[in-house]
Amino acid sequence: QVQLVESGGGWVQAGDSLTLSCAASGRIFSINPMGWYRQAPGKQRELVAAITNGGSTKYGDSVKGRFTISRDNAKNTMYLQMNSLKPEDTAVYYCNYLTFWGKGTLVTVSS
Repeated sequence: QVQLVESGGGWVQAGDSLTLSCAASGRIFSINPMGWYRQAPGKQRELVAAITNGGSTKYGDSVKGRFTISRDNAKNTMYLQMNSLKPEDTAVYYCNYLTFWGKGTLVTVSS
């Protein structure tokens, strides 16, 4: 079993920065990729960013150049550094590992 716990969400103003963390526990193998997804009210869940064990990354088009994903395999922790936040970044952000999901952390960006 795998447990994923997100933290770091909150309320910020447009242009601010925020860093999310995802602490993973259980049967975690660093060889597998991990990712961040988000779901805004009334919208489908979408990929924000993903990272492989080797550090290769992939970003959603709307966050390229503003968000940075990273992971610390020794700590089984993944991060999402979010800069230049926009109101449209408002969503619940979820951590993903294989078929496992965290409960999410809410990010609210006011204009």
